[in-house]
Amino acid sequence: MRRTHIETHLMERTGWLRAAVLGANDGIISTSSLILGVVSAGGVRHDALVAGVAGLVAGAMAMAAGEYVSVSSQADTEGAALAKERHELATEHALEVAELAHIYEQRGVEPGMAREVALQLMAHDALAAHARDELGISELTTANPIQAAMASAATFSIGAAAPLILVVVLSMPWLMPGIGFGALLFLALLGAVGARAGGAPMAKPALRVAFWGALAMAATTGIGHLFGVATQG
Repeated sequence: MRRTHIETHLMERTGWLRAAVLGANDGIISTSSLILGVVSAGGVRHDALVAGVAGLVAGAMAMAAGEYVSVSSQADTEGAALAKERHELATEHALEVAELAHIYEQRGVEPGMAREVALQLMAHDALAAHARDELGISELTTANPIQAAMASAATFSIGAAAPLILVVVLSMPWLMPGIGFGALLFLALLGAVGARAGGAPMAKPALRVAFWGALAMAATTGIGHLFGVATQG
């Protein structure tokens, strides 16, 4: 009895996972940094909450719009490339067979076999064969603007909500250290979860995300402190 070896890969998650991790990461870093900047400049809890909520709303909308526009541009480029390829298949079929066979030869397939593979794949679905092997476009990598925009906006909001909750529950003396430590913890967890969802090791992504978050928060805290001193002076 012939046994079939079935492998499960996670490449189909790359589109929404990238947008989701980017959104949550930006939500945590930007909102935490904004709150720390306001508090270090002498702001009270109310000021921090107003700044944080405004940052959440504006950031979520900006992330959604930015992802939609950028991914739509990618989709337009892919569509134009596929339209050009479709025209070439209709008008220069023999050249397209040779082009696909040459691609397989460069990958190590014997010339005669490469041409036979090209003919068989093009007989099945010529456009899909050229999209995948010539243009690098497949169902796993095709741009989805709506999916990317919704994932970014939702995860930005979730990420931004985390430091806002800390503003509500922490007392003022503990506000800055609590948000700083909490944001780093959230970021490390986000990096680990994102890596896990993509099937990658978790330690390095967690440290990478936490490092850049710490850098951003330190910069805004320093700027807020300078403005606070200048205002008081």
